Amino acid sequence: MRYNYQGTGVAMITPFHANGEIDFNALEKLVHFLAENGIDYLVVLGTTGESATLNHDEKQRIFSFVAGANNGRLPLVAGIGGNDTRGVIDDIKSYDLDGYNSVLSVAPYYNKPSQEGLFQHYRAISEASSLPVMMYNVPGRTGMNVTAETTLRIAEECKNIFATKEASGNFEQIMEIIKYKPAGFEVISGDDAITLPMMACGANGVISVVANAYPRIFSDMVRQCLAGDYAAARKLHYQLTDIIPTLFAEGSPAGVKAYMQELGLCDSHTRLPVVGVSLPLLKKIKSFAEVLKKQYVF
Repeated sequence: MRYNYQGTGVAMITPFHANGEIDFNALEKLVHFLAENGIDYLVVLGTTGESATLNHDEKQRIFSFVAGANNGRLPLVAGIGGNDTRGVIDDIKSYDLDGYNSVLSVAPYYNKPSQEGLFQHYRAISEASSLPVMMYNVPGRTGMNVTAETTLRIAEECKNIFATKEASGNFEQIMEIIKYKPAGFEVISGDDAITLPMMACGANGVISVVANAYPRIFSDMVRQCLAGDYAAARKLHYQLTDIIPTLFAEGSPAGVKAYMQELGLCDSHTRLPVVGVSLPLLKKIKSFAEVLKKQYVF
């Protein structure tokens, strides 16, 4: 049975040691931290998880490890996407996704397919996947927008695709999708900074980057939105509006990993071509982290 993805999901980072190997101790700590601080579901190996720099074996180890550490507490979403439709289908079929509830699949990048190509890509994945699929539109990374018209066509015709993680930032497009989507099709924010206004327009929630570091404050904000208490939600929203731009100023997930190191959650190591934040940005991150640090128990 498909899970209803209301609330706050986290696009989990992948912690690394200084030598570039996966830090499974920190990964386990992160799973517990998120589960204990208001998060509704976990997204494993999305963009924020640096999936592009992990090989097939490493990805399988992470999928299995997170499922074990989670132990059924939260729904799990597996990030499996790419710009080769056959390759994505092969990956979905080849990974052991025991314990996972659905797949998040980013729109094809680099190829710049037509809207018809995007539709056919998602239709093929919908038909091949044994798990429900959430599409992911992030034109800032893929170089190609999945239009409202194409998204609605996918929602109507690809019955195994139940949601879109929408990160176009285009509110006309977002509102058109929400207004005309079929019943049961979910629209989920893929952009922390505009989650509150997206939810005011009718989005179901968010898959968040900042919630890796500040899960309680962000998930509380989302819950206030779901309850219709936007006055309370705004107070929490504005506590994070200075932080969110610093997450992406020099490449993600370098920014959020810097916050997480300040909070003692993991080291800030990344894999090339992503590098750590510069000293000026780190100084700013340290000052913002200090303001919020005492509000959380780790």
